[in-house]
Amino acid sequence: MRQEAGPSSEAPAPELIESGFALEIADAPLLHGGLNLADMAHVLALSDRGVIPPDPANRLMRLLLEVHALPAEEFPYDPAFGEAYNCRERFFTERLGTDAGWLHAGRPRREAGRVALRLVLRRLIVGLIEDLAAFARSVAELSAMHAETVMPDQTYLQQAQPSTFGHYSLTFAYPALRDCERLLLDVGWVNRSPGGAGCVNGSRLLLDRDLVAGLLGFDSVITHTRDAMWQTDGLVDLLATTAGVATNLSKLAEDLEIWDSQEFDFVELAGPYTRASVLMPQKRNPYSLSIVRGAAGILIGRLAGLLAVVKTPSARSDNLIFAYGEVPRSLELAGKVARLMGGVVASLHVKPERMWESLLAGFSQATDLAEFVMQSCDVDYRSAYLIVGAAVRRASAEGQRGVDVTGEMLDAAAHEQLGRRLGLAGRDLSEVLDPRAIVLTRALPGGAAPSVVRQMAAECKAEASQAHAAAEERRQHFDLAEGRLLETVRQRVSP
Repeated sequence: MRQEAGPSSEAPAPELIESGFALEIADAPLLHGGLNLADMAHVLALSDRGVIPPDPANRLMRLLLEVHALPAEEFPYDPAFGEAYNCRERFFTERLGTDAGWLHAGRPRREAGRVALRLVLRRLIVGLIEDLAAFARSVAELSAMHAETVMPDQTYLQQAQPSTFGHYSLTFAYPALRDCERLLLDVGWVNRSPGGAGCVNGSRLLLDRDLVAGLLGFDSVITHTRDAMWQTDGLVDLLATTAGVATNLSKLAEDLEIWDSQEFDFVELAGPYTRASVLMPQKRNPYSLSIVRGAAGILIGRLAGLLAVVKTPSARSDNLIFAYGEVPRSLELAGKVARLMGGVVASLHVKPERMWESLLAGFSQATDLAEFVMQSCDVDYRSAYLIVGAAVRRASAEGQRGVDVTGEMLDAAAHEQLGRRLGLAGRDLSEVLDPRAIVLTRALPGGAAPSVVRQMAAECKAEASQAHAAAEERRQHFDLAEGRLLETVRQRVSP
């Protein structure tokens, strides 16, 4: 039996409404403003081409202005009537009759959706850049403030080498600034117009695709019309960036959660970023950090989910049905946690005395001590490592600290490891074992010396300001283009 062609005359199944149309309608508020602008540009372009007669075009644009001023929550989006485009078509038809049908000329519903999505994403991206720039600036200011706050840096949650809290915290400014660079590139991808692509092979009704692009403030058009309708690689990049943003923030959140504990007591979160236990009176939980850590997991999951969806054959609706909500909401979530961690950092109480106390209790000087033995006693580094390791083992067993290691202990360890002493007995090791003196030696580029940390912090603040300015410039461009489009439509329909 030959398959029946043409649209079905039957109403959609309740299950389809519940599982499909309702899903898309839930995303309609995100796309509402963009759909209105996309429709206005389409009508203007076709009107200028003489495709739509002046009177229907003016009636359409007048109604579009009215709908654009209406909050999305007040527009009659209803899954019983299909997805967002169908609901809009029904509303326009009720108000304008057959005039509403001109919106279909030369454009499938997906083109309107693709344009609207890009209009939404470009604003969310610049907002995230601004949030990340503010976070990086807060980190840089904290780092400069604590350039001389000596602490035991850690790997595997164990003392590694003496460093400063300022050097440690800058670890999270640089990835945030690199994310800003990635997002600025993403804006370039997003701000290209799919308008005029038609279904797959273009449209003969709109020969100048640059017209729609210019009306909406796009930088250019997407060259290949089929690619314009179905490309998803940039969306994957965006979700990967949001997951990376949250992962960087989550690393800091996990560290701070450990250090905010009574066991470490290196830092203390400000009260507004905590939540009290309702049962245990002594507990003040770092609730804000849990939000950040959880958000990272959610965004990683969304990235994996989108990749699983877009692996389908080309020109399939499921490639983008889910992206309309997932990608904007991911950018929104990344922005929220960036602002949250910016607040955490800006209000964080650091405890230098406790950090110093912990540092003195350990053996983080061991690497510098091994290098001293290597250079002053003419032994290879591996031998020096074994000597210092044996001395540290003995000191630890006897309840001593790194600053308590003596030349005699090193000579005894050398005799044990090499069968000979190194002549270190009576040698003054105080400067070699002083954590502050060790930190001062790290004056190479990127090191932990206070002067270097202050320089890096200043550079990060400057980069953050540049990223924020670039995002603001983009935002102003979008505002100008959209404002000009609205004004053009108002003038066209004015009596």
